Amino acid sequence: MTTPLRPTLHNLPATLVLEGAISIELQEGIPIFRASSIIQNRIAALLAKQQISLLNSQEEKELDGYEEIDDYLSFFNRVARNLVQNTDNQTV
Repeated sequence: MTTPLRPTLHNLPATLVLEGAISIELQEGIPIFRASSIIQNRIAALLAKQQISLLNSQEEKELDGYEEIDDYLSFFNRVARNLVQNTDNQTV
């Protein structure tokens, strides 16, 4: 089984707050995309609940959606870092 070059988002979780869902910070001049603290807290709550009991189907779907978004953000961050590194290597 091969890993796709980029993750695919099929939909956004219905519970995802669209405004303020993503935070952007600079690391060495590169914008890094992360889930906001609100979303991180929700993920932590779902994971904590999952440790003590089963999630209902809606919660499982929500957590899966957050995982897809995390994969996509990680992809963007890797692409941004690689672009900067390639540009830096070409100018040296």
